[in-house]
Amino acid sequence: MIGLCVLGSTGSIGESTLDLVGRHPSQFRVVALGAHRSVDRLIAQCERFKPEHVAIADAAVAAQLERELRVRQLQARMHVGPEGLCEIATLPEAPFVMAGIVGAAGLASTFAAASAGKRLMLANKEPLVMAGRQLIETARASGATLLPIDSEHNAIFQCLPAGFVAGEAPAGVRRILLTASGGPFLDWTPQQLAKATIEQACRHPNWVMGRKISVDSATLMNKGLELIEASVLFGMPAARIDVIVHRQSVVHSLVEYDDGSVLAQLGSPDMRTPIAHALAWPARITSGVPLLDLLTVRKLEFLPPDPVRFPALRLARAAAEAGGLAPAVLNAANEAAVEAFLGGTLNFIDIPAVIETVMEQYAPTSVGTPQLAAVLQADAEARRVAKGVMQSSIEHRSGAAARAPAGVTQWT
Repeated sequence: MIGLCVLGSTGSIGESTLDLVGRHPSQFRVVALGAHRSVDRLIAQCERFKPEHVAIADAAVAAQLERELRVRQLQARMHVGPEGLCEIATLPEAPFVMAGIVGAAGLASTFAAASAGKRLMLANKEPLVMAGRQLIETARASGATLLPIDSEHNAIFQCLPAGFVAGEAPAGVRRILLTASGGPFLDWTPQQLAKATIEQACRHPNWVMGRKISVDSATLMNKGLELIEASVLFGMPAARIDVIVHRQSVVHSLVEYDDGSVLAQLGSPDMRTPIAHALAWPARITSGVPLLDLLTVRKLEFLPPDPVRFPALRLARAAAEAGGLAPAVLNAANEAAVEAFLGGTLNFIDIPAVIETVMEQYAPTSVGTPQLAAVLQADAEARRVAKGVMQSSIEHRSGAAARAPAGVTQWT
């Protein structure tokens, strides 16, 4: 049996991964589970899969986790804090690592797994977005294997010629086409977008995902981050990567070749398909996903994205073309803005505006491939600038509301 470490086990990717392990108990065993702070869900997973190691990133709930493990007589060794996640990512008895931690929080443990020469299944975008070249170089040095889990990048990987090497442009490929569902607001007017609620933004029409990635899908920043990710992972300039809207989420991405051939990967919208592919690669295993019935689907539609309603794509493409630290700044500003939106202090329509302002105000320069320390510094500084931008906006709106004439409502 192959030992597996699941980073972000209590999230949607982690739970889908464990569902697959449960379907193939003779092939995989869970060596380690890592989560942020969802103790109850993590304990339930420990009871079922009996891992030898468990990590909790939030030290504030470590005592609760330790107590629950003891009460249930579970023998898993505890690891605490971000360092604990890195520790389980490098365990020699777990050659497979699922990197499913959302956001920049997953950066350190992903790099730890890459340094340890693992089969690293990348479900979190941020390591490739923020420090993609460094990650690829780290994996090459250690002999690690990078396998994409994002449905789009996994689809591209399946459509590439044999012998593909991460970070190098595949022979004969002219263009990559990333498909986007368009999210829940594809047909909304600017006036409707201005009043979009948290609940509406998190209600994706096709996929079951976490709140942060659901908001990114609603702004189309998710697709912008994927564009950067694809550029780095597949060694293609951003100019040769296009985004097309495909409402049905059946075609997960396409690869166009110099001879005019276009290869696509199709399937039901369920993350267990790319996870199963990465777990078994180069073989195939059953995933539990309903088989695609094209006679039921009947129609496949493709549309260009609207750059006016969804400026996040333009911002991401600009960051991809600029390179250096620009993608890290974009990602940090987006995380800060989405966090504020989910916290109720920022309007949905202001998310891309905050990102653009941060990119204009804070544009660090770098020559060549920036070191990881520089990436982390840019991430921290961009978050600080983003908070300042949002605070200034709040103060400005408050002042405008105070000066507004009677009978005029200032929406915030």
